[in-house]
This record gives sequence, structure tokens and C-alpha cells, in this order.
Amino acid sequence: MQQPVTHKTFTNGLQVMLKEIHTAPIVSNWVWYRVGSRDEIPGVTGISHWVEHMQFKGTPQFPAGVLDKAVSRDGGIWNAFTYMDWTTYFETMPAEKVDLGVRLEADRMANSIFDADEVASERTVIISERQGNENHPLFKLGEAIQAAAFRVHPYHHEVIGDMADLQTISREDLYQHYHSYYRPNNAVVVVTGDFETGAMLARLQELFEAIPAGDPIQRKIRPEPASSGEHRLVVEGPGETAFVQDTYRAPAATDPDFFPFVVLDSLLTGPSSLNLFGGGISNKTSRLYRALVDGEIAVSVQGNLPATIDPFIYGITATVHPQKTPEDVITAIDQEIKRAQDETPTTEALTRAVKQARALFAYGSESITNQGFWLGFTEMFASYQWFTEYLDNLAAVTPEDVQRVAQTYLRPQNRVLGTYLPASKEVAP
Repeated sequence: MQQPVTHKTFTNGLQVMLKEIHTAPIVSNWVWYRVGSRDEIPGVTGISHWVEHMQFKGTPQFPAGVLDKAVSRDGGIWNAFTYMDWTTYFETMPAEKVDLGVRLEADRMANSIFDADEVASERTVIISERQGNENHPLFKLGEAIQAAAFRVHPYHHEVIGDMADLQTISREDLYQHYHSYYRPNNAVVVVTGDFETGAMLARLQELFEAIPAGDPIQRKIRPEPASSGEHRLVVEGPGETAFVQDTYRAPAATDPDFFPFVVLDSLLTGPSSLNLFGGGISNKTSRLYRALVDGEIAVSVQGNLPATIDPFIYGITATVHPQKTPEDVITAIDQEIKRAQDETPTTEALTRAVKQARALFAYGSESITNQGFWLGFTEMFASYQWFTEYLDNLAAVTPEDVQRVAQTYLRPQNRVLGTYLPASKEVAP
């Protein structure tokens, strides 16, 4: 049985969500901010991710270097993530120690220092991170595909940002971004685990409600125009392995077509995990695994269907077999996509695909930390109801729904097809 969730909105606009879970003596504390690379413009791409880094550089109350030791000493874990649509911070602690995490998050919501020397040091760190990413073929290929898929919408750029911007973003840019978006009326605080709701709510109110609300955020997100035709690109770089990434414009998480697409993804490649901590399940029964991997055309294949505010892209990524070519892989993928468009899946195939998607969802929803994740994550693009109704929405998907979604979205004119080739290999004619 689902434990009830307590919702409260403070006078400064802060949204609070509490869920008691008494299965273990731990508490997971999360703060979610509605800001990510979706809120960036050319010239400051990557700034949301950089601000996330700066949040670990201290406040007057919690100087840099103190917290790692304090959290570890108390047996806790903490981390942060920046995505396209959001940035989040969390601490999972023994129940009697959770006040440290709660006090920390309230303090750095308003009092982060952004020391100039720390900004300079972190610039080096993030540029190094960006350079490291550029050594990975799938990062280079994915970045090129994103840029081709989105000409207008800010999903155009990677979360880490463009190198030119990382070299020029100033301390003032960072602090202004922090000041604009890190405000209670743009945030959701989530606490799950072994606590008493009344006492926790009172403590959160004591710590957070005095933080002043910021000005309402005026977002000017330009919708991406419909695709005008298929786009193919080739990226060359170091390595010995070729990759294919076949991507299609996909529906937003709140679109009714999203759930049939989840089932289609499960049918084609095995289900995509929506949870940062979700783990995975075998995709060996999926159509593309059997066609590509069992057929020795590819070494691996996987799909990715993110849950996003605006329509993003669905990607099928395959590692090309050393004895095959990218064109062999593309042909095999196209055959399975055509099959999905021409035939409704059998009851057996649909049942298996839904079962696998349900299983992956369940694996990523069990722990206290995962429960905290889902409460905040779904509020970033919909509401917690999206989570509670997820399984019912999957169960309602029909074979006809799956076929219709394949026909609607997996069309050549809706596709960006990318190939990564080791620099020593030649492009197939």
C-alpha cells in the first residue's frame, strides 16, 4: 500500500512533500530546483551545472571542505545532479542525523558564497570534465545529434555546456543565475523515510520559510518547429569502434502518447530507466537485441526515452560489430521499425514488454532514496500523480496504441541519424 504524501506550500512559495516510510531508520532529504540547461541561452550554456558545483563550495555557516567529513562521519551520502529541466541535491542519512542535511540545504538556498578563487578553480574542473567527455564517442555523437535535432529550443545543447561558454562565464554570471533560480518559489523540498510528519514539517518551516521569495521567473522557451526532413550526420574521432544512434522526436512526459511509447521502447530495445538509481533488467528478449546482437550485426543495443517537460528525442544506440558496417546496423533497425509500424504486437509480446517496463519501474521505486527521487522528479514536469498512475497507464496501453505511436513518431522525416566512425575508417558509400 502506498504511504500517504503530505503536501504543504509555505508562505514564500516553497512546495514541501513528506512521506513517512518506516522500513529502515534512515531519511532522504531532497531539494529540487526548476532550472536546468532548458533555461540557458547561448553565451552561458552549462551555467546550471556549474552553479550546482558551486553549491558544494560553502556558505559562511558551512565552509567548503567541512561538509564532506560531517556527512561521512554521520554515515550519510550526498550528491547532486543537473539535467535539462531541473537541478537536485540530496542527503540520505541515519534518521537521527538528518537535521544536518536539512540545515545545509536551507542555508545554501540563500547563502552560498561563490568565492572568486573557487569559481576559477571550478572552471578548470568543469573544462577538464568537458574535455574528458569529448574523448567518449557517444558524447561526441550525442552532442552532434542534439544540435541537429533542436535548432530553436534550448534542448539544443548538452547540460555541461559549450567549451566557448565555459571559458568565458564569469563569477557574476554564476551568482546572478543562482540568485534568479535558487529561490523557495522555484523549489520543491522532499523528505522521505523514518520521521514524524508534524515534527519534520515544523522543522522545515523553521529553516526555510524565512527565506524570501524571488521574482516570478519569466521563461521564454521557444517551441521547436516540426522536423522538415531526415537529417544524417557522421562524426569522426579516436577509437576502434563504430556506433550508430538512431533518434526520433518523442513526446513530452505529460503527452498521452508517452506511455504507449514506453511500451514500444520496451518492445524494441528493452525498457529505459527513468530513475537515476534504477538499475536495469535484461533486454535479451527485445526485438532489436535479437536482430542485432543475436544476429551478430551489433555488439550491443539500447534505447533511451527520457521524461521531459517539452518534446525531446528517443534514441536507439548500437555498437557496431567489428565485422559489420554502420549501414548493416541501420538496415536491421529500419526493418524492425517497419515491422512495428506494419503489425500490431501480439498479446504475448505486448504483455512481455509491459511486464518488463513495470519491473524496471518497480526496481527503481523501492528504496527510501528512490521514493524521494520520484516525489521531486515528477513534480518537475507533472505531479506526483504521474508516478502513482504510471503502472495503470502502462496497463491501459493497447496493441493498436503501440502501432500508432510507431507510425506517428518513428518516421524518416522525424529522424536524426548519427554515425560515429573511428578516424581511420571510411564512410560507407
